Amino acid sequence: MKTTSLTPAHIDLGAKMSEFAGYNMPISYSGIKEEHIAVREHCGIFDVSHMGEFLVKGKEALELVQKVTSNDASKLEIGQAQYSCMPNLVGGIVDDLLVYRLDEDKCADGEKAFMLVVNASNIEKDWNWIEQNNSFDCKMKNISDSAGLLAIQGPKATELLQNLTKSNLSEIEYYHFTKGSVAGIENVIISATGYTGSGGFELYVDNQYLKTLWDAILAIGEPYGLQPAGLGARDTLRLEKGFCLYGNDINDETSPIEAGLGWITKLKQDFDFNSKQLFIQQKEAGVEKRLVAFKVSDRRVPRQGYKIFSEDGETEIGEVTSGTQSPCLDCPIGMGYVKLGHHKSGSTIHFQAGKKLMKAEIVKLPFV
Repeated sequence: MKTTSLTPAHIDLGAKMSEFAGYNMPISYSGIKEEHIAVREHCGIFDVSHMGEFLVKGKEALELVQKVTSNDASKLEIGQAQYSCMPNLVGGIVDDLLVYRLDEDKCADGEKAFMLVVNASNIEKDWNWIEQNNSFDCKMKNISDSAGLLAIQGPKATELLQNLTKSNLSEIEYYHFTKGSVAGIENVIISATGYTGSGGFELYVDNQYLKTLWDAILAIGEPYGLQPAGLGARDTLRLEKGFCLYGNDINDETSPIEAGLGWITKLKQDFDFNSKQLFIQQKEAGVEKRLVAFKVSDRRVPRQGYKIFSEDGETEIGEVTSGTQSPCLDCPIGMGYVKLGHHKSGSTIHFQAGKKLMKAEIVKLPFV
């Protein structure tokens, strides 16, 4: 099992550790609910160094990124990032990812540079997929093992981090980033992104400095209500905001149109990307299923794989992909795919938990 350079620190803090995507990762410290509320109301710090990072650089770097991702990377200025997905050849999703437009200070004339940030469970698969599609004049570099990543999330994150950097964090707009010094460490990518929906930053740093950065942030965190947070709270936070989790809500067999990700699937642009024509057909003809969000009337938490039934409880119409007890709403919530016609907000559905059918209502995202 792999580790990050912070694994000993997590253990020293008493974190509950477990395998995730091949890494020994902290699931929780003080408890998922407490960490969740800390991020919503104050701030939390996550070690997400298990994520993958690829550099793409060259005269046709943009062409490669455009080929393998569904969003329009040509719109990115230096210092901007975008959420996107990598379609396969049959209308499914290889992975979802972030695309960063880097500066070109180390590039030759006419070259562009990007960083692709992918899910930890898909690093090898994604790398191989992009390599297979790379018939362009550009080079790729996998820096996943040398890149560390911390997420400082919550309404107090900006105020806390400003103590450690001269970069004006209030000027960094959502899905923008800068390079600066943080806690005396140079060339940190300070990115106004995250997976919690509570604001904050993600800090990309060379692994050798990750522990120094972690310690510096924790050392000044108490006045801001900072708590170390694990992957358990990361999951409940993202689900309350309706963010998709690869392997649950999207995978190689779900299309971005079905998943409600049409907004990152640019079908009207003049560039081509994998499965574009299939998605155009889906948009014109309609899809047979849609990803929906729902609140549960009872206390039973929906789990991935539970069958979803119609309002009368007689007809199977889909399957749960994600579910949890919402700390903010104090009720179970979930997402899942249902057949078209059963997907409208306000509709009643049921999911099967053991021998029981539990009632739920389809709602619009986000939950909170």
